[in-house]
This record gives sequence, structure tokens and C-alpha cells, in this order.
Amino acid sequence: MAKTISFKPKQVTKKILSDLHPRAYEIIVNRYGLTDGGERKTLESIGKKYGITRERVRQIEKAAISLIRKSESLKKEKGVFEELKGLISSLGAILPENDLLESLSSDKLTQNCIHLFLTLGEDFTRYKEDENFRAHWSVDSKMTERVHNSLRNIFENLTDEELITEGELISRFLGEAEDLSDQYRNEEIAKRWLKLSKRLTRNPLGEWGKAGSAGVKTRGIKDYAYLVMRKHGSPMHFREVANNITENFGKKTHVATCHNELIKDPRFVLVGRGIYALKDWGYRGGIIRDVIRDLIKKHGPMSRDEIIKKVMKERYLKKNTIVVNLQNSKYFKKDENNLYNIVD
Repeated sequence: MAKTISFKPKQVTKKILSDLHPRAYEIIVNRYGLTDGGERKTLESIGKKYGITRERVRQIEKAAISLIRKSESLKKEKGVFEELKGLISSLGAILPENDLLESLSSDKLTQNCIHLFLTLGEDFTRYKEDENFRAHWSVDSKMTERVHNSLRNIFENLTDEELITEGELISRFLGEAEDLSDQYRNEEIAKRWLKLSKRLTRNPLGEWGKAGSAGVKTRGIKDYAYLVMRKHGSPMHFREVANNITENFGKKTHVATCHNELIKDPRFVLVGRGIYALKDWGYRGGIIRDVIRDLIKKHGPMSRDEIIKKVMKERYLKKNTIVVNLQNSKYFKKDENNLYNIVD
């Protein structure tokens, strides 16, 4: 999203600060990081330097900003603010602060100069970071409200464990914001708006979900294993899972460690010798006898072939293993129609 600007931020900054008294000038320079290092100083650190309170520093800063806004020097730079407004509008009218600044320059001092311009300009509104959104700038308050509401609605309509593709998320977003003008109804702008949210984010595989969910916030091997198996879409041997974690995420994974995590986590179901599936896929835990019993409870008495067929959908094993379990008269019985049922 790199953008080229026609003005020179450092030169413009020098001009618009020229009317300030020395101490006010120093406070603005330090508060906005307008020195070569680009470091923004705190109210407290500036106060210590001048032997004044934090509140007094704040008052001087506020008065200096007010003075700059009324100055002739600022009025002469009207084109700078019009250019910035047009640029932000073309990118979607609302942009995360870091994305906006980084798109204009990789130089920290230049970024800080532009941040000062945004603070001074009457057309720009800064929204502070909160529990829902990252810090962002807007040139259209009504549009911002609609985007905020759309992002909140998407979050509320997602289940805690739901993961969706970026394309699906964009479709839902544009569906929520039906009254957007055509100039804003495009994928690139939607992607920028999605970045505003702190509660919706992507996992390492590019799937979107709630930021705190296990499918998004990977906390260790077990979560990487979950993502690998979801991507694979069918049961996997624990060795294959470990290898895929290494290949997909660059995480060196010991086979034994991976196997232990699969055993302990209820999201995974052992369905064969070392082969695991996700519980989300409808697989059930327990030994083969338990699987047969649950299937009979669900479908009623069944023939041997029917039971074998259904069990084989849930377990990777030999048919004879199922037959041996059915022959255990302690648990199963066969009626006059050769259908198997559970022993009461």
C-alpha cells in the first residue's frame, strides 16, 4: 500500500513550528518525536528536564498546538492537509494508524512529522486504541461508525471456535455494510478495515476467527496440530502431524511430544494405530466396543455388515477387530433376524 507524497514532511514541520517560543518548541519536538532519533518523550520526562509538573507540560503542549493551528505558517501549508485527506479517502477513509504512517515512509522521523500534521488538521479524527479496535485515523465519522458496527456484528455472529477464510470474512463484512458507496466496496479497502479490529484476527494459516480462540491464538504444539489437521481435512498419523507442523510453521517438533499432546487434548480422537482425527468431524472417543454400542443406540439393531461399515467410517482398523468385539456376548447379542443389539 506504499504511497508517494509530493511534499517534504521534515521541511513542512520546520516551517509550521517556526513561530513557537523556544520552550514550547522543545516540548512539541520531544512530545512528537521530531528529533533525529524519532523518540517520543513522556510528559514526565519532559517535566523533569524543565523542572515543571506533567500537567504544566500538558498545558504548554495544548497551547502550542492551538497557536500552530491559528498561525499563518500553517495556513500556507493548506495543500499538505488537502493531499493527506485525499490520500486517506482513496484508501478507504479509515486506516489503522501504523498502516497509514508506514505506507507513507519507513523513516520514523518522517512518520512522526505526518502524525503531527494529522493532529493539527481539522479534517482528521484519531480514535484511540481500546478493547475492540486498534488506534486509527478517519476523515469520515459516519463511515467510521458504520465500519465499527459491522466489525462488532461479525464478531458477535462468529462462534468461539469458528474459523473462516479471508474471502468469506470480506463477504460477510460487505454484507453487513450494505449501504456503503461503490467506491468503498472493494476487497483491498475491506482488508484495511478488517485490520482495525483487535477481536478478529488471522491464524498462521490465514484463517480468521475470534482473537482469543484456540484456532487463532496458537499456544503450543497442540494448537499447531489442530490447525494442521483442519487444513489436511482427514485423519493423520501422529508422525505425519509432527512433520506437517515443522513444514508449515517452521516449528521443530519431536514426534513423541506431538503424540503426547494429541493423547491429552480432547479435540483429538484416536481412530487407529497412531492415527488421529478431530472430534469436530464427528468422530467419537472410546474403545471399539464403545463405538459399536453408541452406533446401535443411535441407529437401532443392525446386521454385522452394517455395523462394520459404520465403524469403519470412524476407525482405521481391520474388520476382524470389529467382528471379535461383536462376538463378546457380555456386551452384544444377536436376535432371530441376525441383527446385533446391546446386552441390557
